[in-house]
Amino acid sequence: MHRITEFFVGLLFGLGLLLSGMTDPAKVLGFLDLFGIWDPSLAFVMGGAIAVGFFAFALARKRTTNFMGGALHLPKSTQIDKRLLIGGLTFGAGWGLAGFCPGPGIVSMGSGELKAAVFVAAMLLGMVIFEIAERACSSRRMGA
Repeated sequence: MHRITEFFVGLLFGLGLLLSGMTDPAKVLGFLDLFGIWDPSLAFVMGGAIAVGFFAFALARKRTTNFMGGALHLPKSTQIDKRLLIGGLTFGAGWGLAGFCPGPGIVSMGSGELKAAVFVAAMLLGMVIFEIAERACSSRRMGA
């Protein structure tokens, strides 16, 4: 039952990305082009997502289990550190260069867009490089 629910939640998310235009790199880049022909429409998409997330997290903080009965583990850290800033800057640079972020990139790749497939491959490579670097750093910390 969990896999079926996960499938339908993912399907709903993907459809939302398609309907909102988040899978169209031109629309995303138009939103990021503040000094050219700026397209503010994605600000409404983001505002809607923030509103939904605000109420969803307020409800989640009052619960100990998710709606499927499993344990609910919310992040506890509120610290803004160097890793978070570098990750945010890297994410933003990738979004600005490609016009995709991970979810829309995967949805667009599923529709056969080559640029999205290249983006997803680069994203996966970046994840592998991060894991290798993270393991190297943690082994150095343990050895020091």
